[in-house]
Amino acid sequence: MLVLADELVGTIGGGHLEFEAMAQARALMTEGGAGLERRYALGPSLGQCCGGVVWLRYEPLARGDLAGLRRLAARSARRLAPALRVALFGAGHVGHALVRLLTTLPCELHWIDSRDAVFALQWLDDATGAVVCEHSAPVEAAVSDLAAHSQVLIMSFSHAEDLEVVAACLQRQRARADLDFIGLIGSATKWAVFRRRLAQRGFSAQELDQVTCPIGLPGIHGKEPEVIAVAVAAQLLQRRG
Repeated sequence: MLVLADELVGTIGGGHLEFEAMAQARALMTEGGAGLERRYALGPSLGQCCGGVVWLRYEPLARGDLAGLRRLAARSARRLAPALRVALFGAGHVGHALVRLLTTLPCELHWIDSRDAVFALQWLDDATGAVVCEHSAPVEAAVSDLAAHSQVLIMSFSHAEDLEVVAACLQRQRARADLDFIGLIGSATKWAVFRRRLAQRGFSAQELDQVTCPIGLPGIHGKEPEVIAVAVAAQLLQRRG
């Protein structure tokens, strides 16, 4: 968290702890002095019922201290490693809604579509998470280059493309077994058809069981793209544990 005289960048979770941290940081600005560490007992000293202890380190930065800012950014990057690594195939209505949501979270997002023009989105410039957009034709060719331990979501504009991406993911699992999740948008009926066609291509029942379809956390109902996006993001976060 970066505390300025009249601005705050980032957070340590809000509440009374953050209030006290801001006050301490601004006191250091006013009084001067070197960095320090302070121990906060969340219950007794802050009147919070959650309990536990937090240590905070305060590091003053002089105006124009670019080296210090780079050092702070590097340290934050190490501590805030992306919680999610997602490969999303499809830039339709649900894909756009899901990207809008995922880019507000600590997430490395690889967004892939066979249509090149779908990624001209100004709001991506303000995304918090890292987003890489890729035009791939055929779209399934991108599967081989996905980062290891990606959680793959498949929701292209075409069932034929969806099938090829699923098949490519299963081939990669057969060779490397390094994709953490393969999720396919659609109904149970769609998956029954896909499962039969993939079995005809030689994939075993055990291999096919690696695919989750439908996707989304059970109990969240609605067909609106934003509702589906919330359900899918919640499922990914739940899998992360």
